[in-house]
Amino acid sequence: MSRSGAAAEKADSRQRPQMKVNEYKENQNIAYVSLRPVQTTVLIKTAKVYLAPFSLSNYQLDQLMCPKSLLEKNSNNEVACKKTKIKKTCRRIIPPKMKNTSSKAESTLQNSSSAVHTESNKLQPKRTADVMNLSVDVESSQDGDSDEDTTPGLDDFSGLSPYERKRLKNISENADFFASLQLSESAARLREMIEKRQPPKSKRKKPKRENGIGCRRSMRLLKVDPSGVSLPATPTLPTLVADETPLLPPGPLEMTSENQEDNNERFKGFLQTWAGMSKPSSKNTEKGLSSIKSYKGNLNGMVISEDTVYKVTTGPIFSMALHPSETRTLVAVGAKFGQVGLCDLTQQPKEDGVYVFHPHSQPVSCLYFSPANPAHILSLSYDGTLRCGDFSRAIFEEVYRNERSSFSSFDFLAEDASTLIVGHWDGNMSLVDRRTPGTSYEKLTSSSMGKIRTVHVHPVHRQYFITAGLRDTHIYDARRLNSRRSQPLISFTEHTKSIASAYFSPLTGNRVVTTCADCNLRIFDSSCISSKIPLLATIRHNTFTGRWLTRFQAMWDPKQEDCVIVGSMAHPRRVEVFHETGKRVHSFGGECLASVCSINAMHPTRYILAGGNSSGKIHVFMNEKSC
Repeated sequence: MSRSGAAAEKADSRQRPQMKVNEYKENQNIAYVSLRPVQTTVLIKTAKVYLAPFSLSNYQLDQLMCPKSLLEKNSNNEVACKKTKIKKTCRRIIPPKMKNTSSKAESTLQNSSSAVHTESNKLQPKRTADVMNLSVDVESSQDGDSDEDTTPGLDDFSGLSPYERKRLKNISENADFFASLQLSESAARLREMIEKRQPPKSKRKKPKRENGIGCRRSMRLLKVDPSGVSLPATPTLPTLVADETPLLPPGPLEMTSENQEDNNERFKGFLQTWAGMSKPSSKNTEKGLSSIKSYKGNLNGMVISEDTVYKVTTGPIFSMALHPSETRTLVAVGAKFGQVGLCDLTQQPKEDGVYVFHPHSQPVSCLYFSPANPAHILSLSYDGTLRCGDFSRAIFEEVYRNERSSFSSFDFLAEDASTLIVGHWDGNMSLVDRRTPGTSYEKLTSSSMGKIRTVHVHPVHRQYFITAGLRDTHIYDARRLNSRRSQPLISFTEHTKSIASAYFSPLTGNRVVTTCADCNLRIFDSSCISSKIPLLATIRHNTFTGRWLTRFQAMWDPKQEDCVIVGSMAHPRRVEVFHETGKRVHSFGGECLASVCSINAMHPTRYILAGGNSSGKIHVFMNEKSC
């Protein structure tokens, strides 16, 4: 070929790729396979990628062949990509032997490519996956690592390019890989395992019944005797309410001991002992307060022994009082089941000194010896009765009765015990005058409290009294009570939970101690009864006794009005004494004290302490000289 002809052919070859590129851009709807990464990116964005097993049987032979015109276009596109980064990798894509392909084969391949385009919509997911494999193969072919690879078993297709051979090889290898996984066989084995694990559905056989009776039943349930004869029907008894107990008849009740045998001589001696205490002691009891040092020394001399532990009642002790006698040690207790027990510690043997009476039908919550006649003991009960035990006449006479209400506490308004103030559980109060012949005169009044637990009168200004209830502690003036709604003079607002008791100090009434369920004992300054009473001290003390123990009630020592006595939940068991400043003064304890003493009482003049627990026992601490 001459030089001019070669130049013309070269110029013609430079123009032809440009025309092919323009033609490709105009006919974008034709499904061409391009080796340019840009065209591959556009195809990837057209649909989501779905991975599915590939099989060569889904394609015809003519669909796997790539038309020569496409190969020529790809080779011509190489001229347009000379300035790109993949210029060097695109030169050897078209092998030299493909240039000699006949025009007939070219037309056949073009027809096959049009057939692939008509079925592209049906094989859209598979074509998308093929395009992804194509892009990966193009990148690997650009690195020059597979130019000479040939697909095994496809040597007859000499018209395929190395790229198509590599692509077919990858398709074959993927098919072999999925076949080697044996997914269908594994799924079948799993189904068989699941079916084997299912237990067989078998219904439980019902037992055979003989003579209409299934399982064997006891004769007691069948209500027959051993011989088979039916038993007569048991009569139904009327149901009784557990808390409902019959009230005792009104009027005086005879003193009859429940625990002692019929021994008239011994019982007469007991009555004479208590009746002889009718005269108050001539000893001067008005002494000044002892110093804390000497008081603490006297407390240290008080001991307990087995001889001073007495079993008095069968139920928990709710109230206690010590007789003011200077010669004998006499203790009275009120129990849960309406019992009043009297114990003489100077009697030997000690079992002979305990007498139990039953003047009430419900718990005895308050118990006092009469300040005018120590031979009289007054007891108040939940059953709505207030009685006075007269040992000289051996009877319990009735002082006040109200069957429509339940009583909680009482105290003497007058020093001669002629008038009393009675607190009700429903928040009402009663003024009782015993000087009325026959029955006592009462004046019922309502308070601003929802419940009243304790009532205590000021020892000096006896017109004032303090009440403790749910979360309220009020001081009232007895002269200003009315039947509608009595307003208190002072209200205590420092308590957050229910209050078990509130008491004035015994000599001057300048202090008030309260026992609250928030585990605090509070001391107030009541020296000046005004609109507000200041809080002096708060003593942290465990007052949570639960439902089986009687609630704690902190009491003042009658001899030392700046000290309070209260039971304790601490181990070992003890009874504690606190000063009004909050400091602990003394703790009573010992081997003989093995239970919680909820209710405690101190002798007004002697160093004798009695504590009652919830099993009916009293524990007495006394000076060795008094034993």
